Parts: sequence; C-alpha cells; structure tokens
Amino acid sequence: MLFDFDALTAQERYKLLVATVAPRPIAWVVTQDANGVLNAAPYSFFNAFANDPAVLVIGIGGRKPGDAKDTGANIRETGQFVVNLVSEDNAQQMNITSIDFPPDVDELAEAGLTTLPSTKVKPPRIAESPVAYECERLVNLDINNDRTLVLGRVVAMHVRDDCVMNAERCYIDTPKLGLIGRMHGAGWYTRTTDRFEMPRISVADWKRRT
Repeated sequence: MLFDFDALTAQERYKLLVATVAPRPIAWVVTQDANGVLNAAPYSFFNAFANDPAVLVIGIGGRKPGDAKDTGANIRETGQFVVNLVSEDNAQQMNITSIDFPPDVDELAEAGLTTLPSTKVKPPRIAESPVAYECERLVNLDINNDRTLVLGRVVAMHVRDDCVMNAERCYIDTPKLGLIGRMHGAGWYTRTTDRFEMPRISVADWKRRT
C-alpha cells in the first residue's frame, strides 16, 4: 500500500508515522521560565543524534498554531532544559505531566514528583527518573508555525547509582533502568524487557562463512 504524504493531512501523516516508527523513547523535559516557574512534559518525537558534541533532538508541537507549548517557549527564552528518561516505575507520573495544564500549574507537584538540582543548567532534574541529561539549546529549527525541532547539547548526565556497572569505563546496566517507550496509538507503551542479542559481523567472519 502506497501512502502519498503530499495528499494526506497532517493528522493522517502523524498516525502513519507513530504507527510505524516504534518504539520511540520518551523525553520527559523539565524547563523553567525567566521567573523560575517550572514545567514538565513528555515528548516521544525524540532521540540522540550525535556524540561529538552530544546532541539530543526533541520535536515540540503546539496546542494550536503559533503556540509552542510551555516547553518550547521556555527553551526559546532561557536556552536550557533537562531531558529525563521514563521507567515503568514512574510511567503513571509521566502520564499526569502530559495533561494540558495551564502555564501556572506545576506539573511536577501535581504528579507528586520531587526534583534535584542540576549541575550546569538552572532547571532541575526529576529525582525519580533513572537518567537525566542536562542540556543547553544548540539551535531551534522551526518546521512550521506550530512545530519546532530543538537540538540540545548535553553538558552533563546523571544515572542512578545502582544502574552504573563501571563508571570509569562508562558501562551502564541498561536493562536495570527499566525504561519504557511509546508505541502506536494514543495510550500505548512498551517495556524494554523483551530483548535478543545479535553480534555485529566483521568482514573477516563473513568471508570465513562464505
């Protein structure tokens, strides 16, 4: 079946993308405005795109044309944010922060979450999250009047102590993080507990096989 994206509406393209690009990691983003008012919201148009410098990219859409949501507005204003990852243990709290509260409502408080100070940026990190990336805005790429890609440079990273296997060698016990991701339609998620190992094949090994 061919889907001609030029002939589809934005909502139809969205449905096709989220149904097939899966699972998608979740960026649980904490920002604050110039007055220090905190905001927390999850985004599943997110991933890591580079390591030198370390770059994360988040796709932020507005509630309506011209509205970049509180997250986008705060990042544009301050240039700083923290990306927290979501484990199954705090999935319900993440879901609460996805509610479209007014700007003056503290989503972290509504979800019963606590924060810890960041080391290099002003917004705090979520204490309950197993991984947090402190980020400085690298560039905002405005796709249209209500969709922005935020490229953030990671300046510091926090990993829960019991998930660090060897700090000197940067070995992390990924399965122990218990991360979840977004799947297809609204309300669907996936665990990362179903895994299989398939080592990469070297040229020499391939030649020996053939």
